[in-house]
Amino acid sequence: MKTTLHISSGDMSGESLAKSGVSGEVIVWHDILYDGPRKPGWPDEEILEARACFLSETTDGGLAEDYVLAVLQDQYAQLKELVQPDSPYGSVVLWFDACLFDQAMLCHVLSCLHLLGKKDVALLCIDAFPGIEPYNGLGQLSSEQLASCYADRQPVTEEQFLFAGQVDHAFALQDREAFARLAARKEAPLPWVPAAVQRWLEEEPDSATGLGRLSRLALEAIQSGCDRPERVFAFVADRETPPQYWGDITLWQKINELAEQEPPLVRIQGPQARLPQWEGIADLRQFRLYPL
Repeated sequence: MKTTLHISSGDMSGESLAKSGVSGEVIVWHDILYDGPRKPGWPDEEILEARACFLSETTDGGLAEDYVLAVLQDQYAQLKELVQPDSPYGSVVLWFDACLFDQAMLCHVLSCLHLLGKKDVALLCIDAFPGIEPYNGLGQLSSEQLASCYADRQPVTEEQFLFAGQVDHAFALQDREAFARLAARKEAPLPWVPAAVQRWLEEEPDSATGLGRLSRLALEAIQSGCDRPERVFAFVADRETPPQYWGDITLWQKINELAEQEPPLVRIQGPQARLPQWEGIADLRQFRLYPL
């Protein structure tokens, strides 16, 4: 008998889903598909190598390039296994959030499944949950709460597959004209995409400061007296529009960039010149942040 393959977007949600009692196997997709080197369609080895380099640099070396490449290769191999005659998997269920990070990933995974000819796919995009405010994503839900959502899954339609391909194409090429059209849509086959794309457009450097929205919020936090990384995180998260697409790794990267640009806008004081973007590199509690 075939089993169900569940694909989720985060380690926390994947772990909770695996403990939820929902039948099937769980894999967590790892990539930052709204940014970095890509080409439309199924990625070749050259693109996977370029993305591994990009993701390693994004984490300031916290993730080794060869490790990232192996993870990426394994992910696409698992997708290919879905359409093999002896595949143990029948249906696929996708568990994703409404944020930019997840919507870019969802559209890419849907595009790849469509290219493979895999049609037996269902989607759960959970953009709110009773009693959780603000709701930012599946990682906030317990195993029991995730299991309670399973009956709400909906089959992915051909229209949704095709629309996902258009969105993935826009992200792969960083097509600003396509982004503008997608963000302006009042109705979309994947209704969470327009807001997610609009949030990505807000990361474009503005004419006044040369900074995107996340960098501006980080700078505002430091200028207001938030001198510790965790305080900056709380300040920025409080002013972000849910669902929040970024995590600490991304925010520390933005602060590092503020400190490294010419002229620098912030000063980082600590055991290293940069905030550590991965666990075990340095203790965040030893760092202080000052505006310049």
